[in-house]
Amino acid sequence: MTDEPVRRSVRHRFARLSIRARLLLVGLAGLAGALLIGGVLLYAVLTASLGRSIEGTARASAQQVALLVDSGRLPDPVPVSGSQVVQVLDAQGRVVSGSVTADRLTALVTPDELRRALAGEQVVVPGSRSGLSGRLQVAAVPAGPAAPTTPAAPTGREYSVVAAAPTADVEQSARTLRTLLLWIFPLLLAVLAVIAWRVIGAALSPVEALRRGAERIDESSSESERLPVPPTRDEVSALATTLNAMLDRITVARRKQRAFVADAAHELRSPLASMRTQLEVAQRLGEGGDLPAELLADVDRLTMLVDDLLLLARADDAATTRESAAIDVVALLCDVAGRYGGARVPVRTSPTLAGRQLQTWGPRGDVTRALTNLVDNAVRHARSRVVLDATSVGHQVEVTVTDDGHGVSVEDRERVFDRFTRLDEARDRDSGGSGLGLPITRALLRRSGGDVRLEDAGPGLRAVVTLPGDG
Repeated sequence: MTDEPVRRSVRHRFARLSIRARLLLVGLAGLAGALLIGGVLLYAVLTASLGRSIEGTARASAQQVALLVDSGRLPDPVPVSGSQVVQVLDAQGRVVSGSVTADRLTALVTPDELRRALAGEQVVVPGSRSGLSGRLQVAAVPAGPAAPTTPAAPTGREYSVVAAAPTADVEQSARTLRTLLLWIFPLLLAVLAVIAWRVIGAALSPVEALRRGAERIDESSSESERLPVPPTRDEVSALATTLNAMLDRITVARRKQRAFVADAAHELRSPLASMRTQLEVAQRLGEGGDLPAELLADVDRLTMLVDDLLLLARADDAATTRESAAIDVVALLCDVAGRYGGARVPVRTSPTLAGRQLQTWGPRGDVTRALTNLVDNAVRHARSRVVLDATSVGHQVEVTVTDDGHGVSVEDRERVFDRFTRLDEARDRDSGGSGLGLPITRALLRRSGGDVRLEDAGPGLRAVVTLPGDG
C-alpha cells in the first residue's frame, strides 16, 4: 500500500520529462541492464575458465608424477615446474616424497580434502600449508600398483599424488577484470548517453520543426502558411502532411465563415437603413407615440453590430489590402481625445506627451478605429477619468489607454479578446457593448503589425497598444 504512492510519483515525474529524455532514460536503462548481465557472465565464465585451467595444469602434473610412481622411477625430490607443490602420500596419508616446495612432514590436504580431490571435486587450500602466500588449487590422482580396496586405500592404490598450483595469478586477473568492468561500463554508458542524446535529438528535430511551425501559425498568420514537411517517408512526414490537410480544411471553413458574415452584414444594412428612414419619418410626423424613438435606439444598436461584423470580416480577410502611411501618434491621440468632449468622463492626454516626436506606419483608419474602440471601452467603465499616453520602446511605439474603473481580472484579460465575450460586470445590454470591440481592435492592430494587451493600472485598467516605429 505504501509503495503505490511512490510508484505514482515516479510515473508522474517520468511523464513530465521530454520525449527525448524519456527515450534516453529507457535506452540507457536497457543498455545498463544488458551490460551488467554481460559483465557478470563474462566475469563468471572467465574466472571459471581460468580456475579449470589451473586445475588442469595441476592434474597433468599429478598424472606425470603418478606415472613415475607406477614405474618405480620416482626421483627425490619430485621434479615440478614453476611454483607448483607436489606430494606423494601413502595409504595412511603420510608424506612419502615431494617437491622442493612441499612440506616433507605434513600433508598438504586433510583426509577429507584428499577424498574429495580424488573424486574430481574442486579443492582449494590455503598456501600457508606449504609456506606460500595466497591459495592453492589442488588435484589428486591415485598411483602405485593396483590392489584390493580397503578403508585405508579406497582407490585400490597404495599411493596418492597430490599436486597444487597457486591461484594468485588467476585472482589478480579476476581483480583486474572486475576493476576494468567497474570503470569501463560507466564510462561506456556516459559516451553512449551523449551519442544517444544527439541521435535522438536529430531524429526528433522534424517534430521540433513542426512545433515551431505550429507556434507561428495564429490568427494573424497568412492563410497560405503551412507546417514544414520533412523530406522523408516516415511517420513524422505523414503527420505533417495530415496536419497541413487539416489546416487547408480550417482555412476553407474560415473563408466560408467570413464570406457568410460579410454577406449577411452587407445584406442587413439595406433593410436596417430602410427601417431607420421609416422610423425617423414616423417620429417627425408624430405617429406611433414614443415607439419610433424606442425602436430607433434598437435599430442604431443593430446597425452598429452589423457594421462591426462587416469590419471584423474584412479585418480577417488577408486578401484585403490597406493603404499604409506615416502616422503622427501624438497628433492622433490629441484628435481622438478631442472627440470625447461630451463624454461621461473626461478623456485627456498625458501632460508628458507634449513635445514628443512619435511616428508609426500603417493604415491610419485601422489604427484610429482601434484606439477609438479602446477609448469607448475605457469611457464605459471609468469612474472619473481616461488618460491617453505614448512612448517609444526600442523600435516600437507604445500607446496606453488608462482608466480608473473596476478593471479586469488576470484570468480574463485574454478572454475579453474573444468574439462576443462579455464579462459578468458588463452584461447589461444598456451599458455594455456588443462584445466585438476588443476583438476588432486586436484584429486591426495585428493587420497593422502591432498588438494590444491589458494590464493592471491599480486601480483601473490599462490597455497597452504596440505599434511598429517609423523607419
